[in-house]
Amino acid sequence: MAKSIQMKNVDIYYGKFHAVQDVNLSVPPRAVTAFIGPSGCGKSTVLRTMNRMHEVIPGARVEGRVELDGEDIYRPAVDPVEVRRAVGMVFQRPNPFPTMSIRDNVVAGLKLQGVRNKSHLEEVTERSLRGANLWNEVKDRLGRPGGSLSGGQQQRLCIARAIAVQPEILLMDEPCSALDPISTLAIEELMGELKKDYTIVIVTHNMQQAARVSDQTGFFNLKAAGQPGRLIELDNTEKIFSNPTEKATEDYISGRFG
Repeated sequence: MAKSIQMKNVDIYYGKFHAVQDVNLSVPPRAVTAFIGPSGCGKSTVLRTMNRMHEVIPGARVEGRVELDGEDIYRPAVDPVEVRRAVGMVFQRPNPFPTMSIRDNVVAGLKLQGVRNKSHLEEVTERSLRGANLWNEVKDRLGRPGGSLSGGQQQRLCIARAIAVQPEILLMDEPCSALDPISTLAIEELMGELKKDYTIVIVTHNMQQAARVSDQTGFFNLKAAGQPGRLIELDNTEKIFSNPTEKATEDYISGRFG
């Protein structure tokens, strides 16, 4: 199920604005890759190119290759809807459908695909909620609105919704930034479980979180204000945090940045 991602000589634009320059990276399957770096350096932009979500912004375009197990997802014949099914996304703030039931939140993607078999939908609901470590907390109130859950539970509900369509990859854009420490810990522990079956890429401003949850870490930075963001260094997380190759990475990790 889990697949790898390769980015080769990728440049990302929003209209005439050159947002990110010359990204080359490889994301291995069944591992957590974290992107760190200052605000505005292109971390989330790069993340969104991995499932073509950036295309919802008018004028956005990508040059270079973004490959899912060797297949360029930007080829004209590739359906972006299929890309987003294979590469799920969890956003910064929990975004369940607030008035829709917990059950219907989980299987919303399947219903959009035309799945109507009730027993199959029930099976997927339980499997996905168990996968998101939420089943025991909500199994007796599946008919209640998704918006009735706590923030941390809502984020896990969004993860359940993402994995219900059985993607190969999960992208997480600062999934804990709106959560309290206890909920954050639950999401971090969940990442450790999910990487057994999924390839995970996470953007985080929390360097301690990157150190705790990821197998490899990429540091992004800007040369100067108004210049494109760049991937400065990508390596094993332990090496990035203990002995980075680039001085800019060391300065950022040690707090001497800027």
